[in-house]
Amino acid sequence: MPYLIETFDKPDSLALRQSAREEHLQFLEKNKALLLACGAKLEDDGSGGTGGVYIVNVETRGEAQDFIDADPFTAAGLFERVSITRWRKAYLDGKSYL
Repeated sequence: MPYLIETFDKPDSLALRQSAREEHLQFLEKNKALLLACGAKLEDDGSGGTGGVYIVNVETRGEAQDFIDADPFTAAGLFERVSITRWRKAYLDGKSYL
């Protein structure tokens, strides 16, 4: 069953996010088979990142934790906190899975 991972950046960490971004994007590309969806959370005006959301197709919370632990953003110390929640896929890309 998939897991939703929500990350929350430390305050005033935009420069840190930008410095680790390329390595983070390479990590996502390498692990794209696990990603149902992912993306940065933005300010209302569309600027800056404040964290991210990942929906990963893994079987256990431990696998979800391993995924986010391997993200270069984690290694860079970007996140203030991370939340992992089991997720039920009901609709994705307009298709019902119910």
